Amino acid sequence: MAVGLVAAFLGVLVLVSIVVVVILLTMSNQIGNVFSNVAAALASSPSP
Repeated sequence: MAVGLVAAFLGVLVLVSIVVVVILLTMSNQIGNVFSNVAAALASSPSP
């Protein structure tokens, strides 16, 4: 019984990791744009 639970948990973990990788690959340009915008905003802000 414990082996079945471990196998089910690993199956869910693999599926979730695949979904996360697919989402990151499809949104990589948008994520890069967000980081670029944040870096530009930090660079243009005056230092105290």
